[in-house]
Amino acid sequence: MSNKAIEIYQKRRTQYALGKNLDVSNEQIIELVKEAVRQAPSSFNSQSSRAVILLGEQSELFWELTKEALRPLVPADAFVNTENKLASFAAGAGTVLFFEDQNVVKGLQEQFASYADNFPIWSEQSSGIAQFAVWTALADAGIGASLQHYNPVVDAAVAKTWDIPASWTLRAQMPFGSNEAGFGEKTFMEDEQRFRVFV
Repeated sequence: MSNKAIEIYQKRRTQYALGKNLDVSNEQIIELVKEAVRQAPSSFNSQSSRAVILLGEQSELFWELTKEALRPLVPADAFVNTENKLASFAAGAGTVLFFEDQNVVKGLQEQFASYADNFPIWSEQSSGIAQFAVWTALADAGIGASLQHYNPVVDAAVAKTWDIPASWTLRAQMPFGSNEAGFGEKTFMEDEQRFRVFV
C-alpha cells in the first residue's frame, strides 16, 4: 500500500556529513522549522516545545561552546575525536535547539493535579514528536540532519549566549545542512521481536 507519510518518513536518515550547500533560503528553513513544531501534537495541546534556530556563524558558535564545555570532561588523548565530531556538526548550515518550557508543565500540573506525575513524561514525548517533525520536514526538503544530546553540559553557556528563559530546558540539538555523503542501507529487527497483532 502506498502512503505519502511513510514515504516521507523513509527519507529521514542520520546525516553526519553536512555542508552549507543548500538550495533553500534561510527564510524558508526558518518557516519550515516553525511550521513543523507548530503542527507537532502535544498532550492537552500544551504546546510546551520551544525551538531556537541558529544559522551560519551562530550555529558554529554553538558547537564551539559545546567543545569548550566538553574539554574539561574528555581525556586529552581522546579529545581530538570529540573535536572532529563537533566540527562535522559545525560544518552544516545551522542547528535547531529543542527545549521544553517547564512553566507550561508546572502550570498543567497545578491545573490538573490528578495527572501531575504524567505531565513531565508527556512533555518529553511532545519534545520527541517535535524533533521528529522537524527532522522529517528537513529530510523532505532535501536537507540532511542528525539528532544530538549535549545537554546538560552546554546548557549554561547556551542560556547565557542566547538569553534563553530560565524555564526552558534544553532537550536536543539538531545540526543540519546539505547532504555531503550518501546513506548506507537501513536495517530493521525482525517484526516478530517488535510487534504483536491480535485480530
